[in-house]
Amino acid sequence: MDKLIFLDTETTGNEIGKDRLCQVCYQYGADIKTEYFKPPLPVSVKSTSITHITNKMLADKPSFEGSEMQKEIKKLLKDGILVAHNAKFDITMLEAEGIEVPKFICTLRVARYLDKENKIPEYNLQFLRYFLDLDMPVHTHAHDAEGDVKVLRALFLRLLDKVKEEKKDEKEAIEKMIEISKNPTLFNKFSFGKHKDEKIADVIRIDKKYLEWLLNEKMKNEASDEDWIYTLKNYLGKLV
Repeated sequence: MDKLIFLDTETTGNEIGKDRLCQVCYQYGADIKTEYFKPPLPVSVKSTSITHITNKMLADKPSFEGSEMQKEIKKLLKDGILVAHNAKFDITMLEAEGIEVPKFICTLRVARYLDKENKIPEYNLQFLRYFLDLDMPVHTHAHDAEGDVKVLRALFLRLLDKVKEEKKDEKEAIEKMIEISKNPTLFNKFSFGKHKDEKIADVIRIDKKYLEWLLNEKMKNEASDEDWIYTLKNYLGKLV
């Protein structure tokens, strides 16, 4: 696992294409590095209410662009593998800073893939931490990049063990996780709305208009709803 870079970003908001990073933490080997940066736009009040990172805290911080951390991450990711939860979001933030991510593992998508029987109600990082009873120090804080990286690594190791039940070799298991992470998730059950806990295959027979309406709603936020758009298009026969 010498090429794995466990990374998390805290950002000014969650709008892809607009918001930027303001805290970065990554773990490579045994070393963990965390830094704050002054972004080119203010941190939103909503983001501050979640991360507790204020604009005053960042006022005298350097820009991420041109920083040593930017250079380090760029170098590591050139030949390494990014590991992140909901990796697409972090990748978008890194790309906005001129960093390419050739290979990645998304623990969110791998967790969904492995949950064949839909036993897990939610897949956000902190929910998985407690649902899977990951062994973490009590002071590991949520929505702090360093705390999230520690949970991320613990989650990755749990998922890796599960994949290794199929792929005995660790290298093959990691390649399988990379493959899973490349593709949108195909859901088979609703976890929200008026058809919560019902199978999508059943709902399309009795309420096709709901799926069509939901697809139109999801298309309004296409960048962040890729998995549901893929799923709905699949069931509605609209995949090209």
